[in-house]
Amino acid sequence: MAGPSTVRPGEQHRVPAGPPDPEGPEERRGSVLRRLRLPWAGERRPGRPRRRTLIAATVLIALLVGFGTWVLYGSDWLRAERVTVRGTDVLTVREVEAAAGVPLGDPLASVDTDGIAARLADRLRRIKSVEVERSWPDTISLNVTERQPVLVVQKAGKFREVDDRGVPFATVGIAPRDVPRLEMDAADSPSLRRFGIPALNRAAVKVATALPDTVGKDVRVIRVRSYDSITLELTGGRRVEWGSEEHGTEKAKVLRALLKAARDAHHFDVSVPSAPAASGS
Repeated sequence: MAGPSTVRPGEQHRVPAGPPDPEGPEERRGSVLRRLRLPWAGERRPGRPRRRTLIAATVLIALLVGFGTWVLYGSDWLRAERVTVRGTDVLTVREVEAAAGVPLGDPLASVDTDGIAARLADRLRRIKSVEVERSWPDTISLNVTERQPVLVVQKAGKFREVDDRGVPFATVGIAPRDVPRLEMDAADSPSLRRFGIPALNRAAVKVATALPDTVGKDVRVIRVRSYDSITLELTGGRRVEWGSEEHGTEKAKVLRALLKAARDAHHFDVSVPSAPAASGS
């Protein structure tokens, strides 16, 4: 059995080294800070925003959305107060405004622009198309395109205007200038039974739209006797045998050339555009 250790004079007493400390100074400092729960002591996880930040951002977004919704729909700042109309020629601004029925005083964002366009098309047949736009902060803009007559049909002292799509859209007391009159003389024609009045009307419309302006302004009557027999009556007692409505563009070019080449002629035939003819009577 070993006896008590003896320390000789002049010798330094050494304490045997124990097991290594599992925590160094930095680890012990971190443990103390975590126990104190100081705001800078916890571990940070990169890429994950703090909960408070998320809550604050959510609240801010909700407030902005709520404020924006109130501005658009609840406030008096952005409401429909005025209507502007552009593009009218025959129609008046008051007619268009009345037919549009814009709900003045309603929030501009909630105004039904498609509904306004539908009302205009239904109530004013003269309108071919219309663009309805919101002009912030307080205006509804109506950009109108009116139908243009290419033919008129006379009935009971009035004139029914027909556009380039064959749509009759207005009745007027005075025929518009430089618009030919359609006369239907197909009562005894087999074409009437075979094609019907609407098809013969459409054929006349195609002839009218094929004519260049330099010729169309001189056409006074488009007479339809059958599908294959359409004639034009021009100023100065001139007459044109057009034939059917087919090959209209080619026939128009040939007719324009004939009118220049045979200025004294009164009868022209372009029913077969490859073999046109002109004569004095």
